[in-house]
Amino acid sequence: MQDKIHPDYHKITVVMTDGTSFETKSTWGKEGASLRLDIDPKTHPAWTGVRQSIDRGGRVQRFKDRFGMTGSATAAMGAGTKASGAKAEAAPEAKPAKGAAKKK
Repeated sequence: MQDKIHPDYHKITVVMTDGTSFETKSTWGKEGASLRLDIDPKTHPAWTGVRQSIDRGGRVQRFKDRFGMTGSATAAMGAGTKASGAKAEAAPEAKPAKGAAKKK
């Protein structure tokens, strides 16, 4: 094997989310470093099999909840003008770019 091409393999301490810890060897960090886990097999649903089912509503409702849009606020913003039959203001026509091909 060639020298100095492999990472340093040393002991570290892994700290689980519940505070328990164990020692293992790794190339992560320095000798004696402590790796704190955000997710571990004792608590994550992928390993425990316990699923949390939370009904948070549909996409539109979550959007309205996030941006504070209630029924009166959406009406004031002009939402639903097509369904009510009201005519929207006509947008000015865009001018073609110079050198653009003309339709015949």
